[in-house]
Amino acid sequence: MLNRIISYVIRKFETFMNKGTTHLKEGDKAPDFTTKNELGETVKLSDYRGKKIVLYFYPKDDTTGCTKESCNLRDNYSKFREKGYVILGVSNDNEKSHQKFIKKYNLPFNLLVDTDKEVVNKYGVFGEKVLFGKPSEGIWRTTFIIDEKGIIEKVITEVDTENHTAQLLS
Repeated sequence: MLNRIISYVIRKFETFMNKGTTHLKEGDKAPDFTTKNELGETVKLSDYRGKKIVLYFYPKDDTTGCTKESCNLRDNYSKFREKGYVILGVSNDNEKSHQKFIKKYNLPFNLLVDTDKEVVNKYGVFGEKVLFGKPSEGIWRTTFIIDEKGIIEKVITEVDTENHTAQLLS
C-alpha cells in the first residue's frame, strides 16, 4: 500500500515538474522565426501573416503522447481548415525523423525542425523536465494559437494529447 502511495506521489510530482511555463502570454506578439520544415524548405512565421496559426511544440517524433497529439490534430484537420487555421508542429527532431513521422501517421501539416533550439527558446518552452524520477532537459508540450496579425490569442500548457482539438477550438 505504501509503495502505491509513493508511486502516486512521484507521478504527480513528475507531472508538476513537466509543466513548463512560457514567458509568453495571450496578447503578446508571437516571436518571429526562420527554420526549415521536414522537406528542408525555409519557413518563416511571418510568411503566415494574414492566417490563423496553431503552433504546437512537442517533445519527440513517434512517441506515445506526441503521436496521440499529432493524430488528434490530423483527425480534426478539416475543422481547422474550415476555420482558416494553419497547423505547424515544432520539435528538436531533424528532417529525416519528421519525414518518417509524417509518413507513418499520414500527417497533413508541416513539422518544423528546431535542432538548434532557437524556436523553442524564443517561445520559452524548453527546460528541465522530470521523467521516471530523473531530471533532463527537453521541450515542454505547449500550444499557441496565433491570430492573423501575429498576436498570441491562446496559450495551452496543460495539453490533453487525446483531446487537443477540443482544447483549441473551444
